[in-house]
Amino acid sequence: MKWIRCGVLDQDGFDRGQRRWAALREQSGFHGQVGGWSRSQPGVVHLFAFCDGQPAYDASLAGPREELVAPQTGTYEMLAARTFTRRLDVKVGFEPRFSDVDLLRVALCKVRPDRVGHFVQMQERVWNPAMAGSPGMLRGVFAEGPVSDFLVLSAWNSATEHGKYREGAVARLSERADLDADVLSVAGDVVDVVRAWTV
Repeated sequence: MKWIRCGVLDQDGFDRGQRRWAALREQSGFHGQVGGWSRSQPGVVHLFAFCDGQPAYDASLAGPREELVAPQTGTYEMLAARTFTRRLDVKVGFEPRFSDVDLLRVALCKVRPDRVGHFVQMQERVWNPAMAGSPGMLRGVFAEGPVSDFLVLSAWNSATEHGKYREGAVARLSERADLDADVLSVAGDVVDVVRAWTV
């Protein structure tokens, strides 16, 4: 799973270029892509791509990459690009399909190295069941990056349903999971999905 964050300089140009990435649909090993605009950082875009692995991701871009990148040249500045390996599904049977998704919640957790085991266990036993049981939460993935970094990406059918979950459960679940003892930091964002960018 690759997470890309961009600062967009030309919104119309970036949007036109991003729609062309649908060409990746035919590439072997490529499973899907979703993206949209940050709710908290004006002009920031988050994109998430799903592949069989880094070699498949590289191969999927080898063919059409130049013709896909060229129309977006000068429309954005790269803020960050990171890869993660899927560890758990949030709800059973995660698939990278997003035609029914209006909102994404992404959380990047920097975990204390000696607490990784507990953090993963709490994700499985506390966080995942709570999110899976929330009306409006469609599917999600829990993934591991380098150096004790973990990413939680959840897909929601509306901002309203995500808001209810956030207000009603997050503080209680954080305490139950002993989150403060596990993490050095948690950074995240809420993303309004642009369906035309979905591959």
